[in-house]
Amino acid sequence: MSDEPSAPEPTPAPDISAALHALAVDARSPAPGTGADVRRRAGTRRRRRHAALVGGGAVAAAALVAGLVVGLGDDSGSRPAPPAAPTTSAGPTAPAATADLARRELSVAGRKLPLSSGRAKYPTKPGRMTVVAKHRSTKLSGQTVGLGETYDVYFHWVLELRDADGRTNYVVALTYDEKSVGKRDVTHGWLGLRAADAKWLYEKLSPGSVVTIEGKAPAVRS
Repeated sequence: MSDEPSAPEPTPAPDISAALHALAVDARSPAPGTGADVRRRAGTRRRRRHAALVGGGAVAAAALVAGLVVGLGDDSGSRPAPPAAPTTSAGPTAPAATADLARRELSVAGRKLPLSSGRAKYPTKPGRMTVVAKHRSTKLSGQTVGLGETYDVYFHWVLELRDADGRTNYVVALTYDEKSVGKRDVTHGWLGLRAADAKWLYEKLSPGSVVTIEGKAPAVRS
C-alpha cells in the first residue's frame, strides 16, 4: 500500500436536462384567466388589427384620390382657364341701304326703290347715317322740314336718321306728291319714297341700321 494521498474523486456534473426543466418551471406564469377569456382577448386583438389595416387602407386611398385631384384638377374653378381665342377688330358696319341721289334710287336687300331728294335750293347732304328711331306716323314741325313756322306736316312710315355729328334727316312716304318720286327732287332735304316702298323699308330696317347717302342730285333742266 502506498503512502501517497489519493486524488479526490471528481464531483459528478449536474444533469443539464434537469436544470433546464427546473428553469422552465420557475419561469412559467399562470395562465391569464380561463380558456374562454383567452379566446375572447385573442378575438379582440384580431378585430383591432383588422380595423387598423382597413383604416390604413382608407387613409392611403384618400391620399391617392387627393393626389389625383391635385394632378388632374376638378370642375370647381381651380383649373386654369384656357387661353382666350384671339379677337379681331370689327370693321365699320356695312350699309343696310344706299341712296344714290344721282340715280334717284335707294338700294336695299337687292331692291331698288325710286326716291326723291332735296331740290336745288335745299340739297340732301351725302354721308353715312344711322336709323335712330321709327315712326309709323308722326308730325314734324314745318320749321324742322323746311316749310317755315306756318304749319306742321304729318308723315307716315318715317325712319329717323342721324350722323356722327348729330345731324338729323328722314326717310318718309311722300304721300302728297308720289308722282315726283324717281323723277324730280321736290323735298326740303329728306328722302321721299312712294307709300308702299316706304312701308316696306320701314319694316325692313331697324334702329342701328346704316343708310349711306351718295352722289348729288341731277341738275334741273331749265
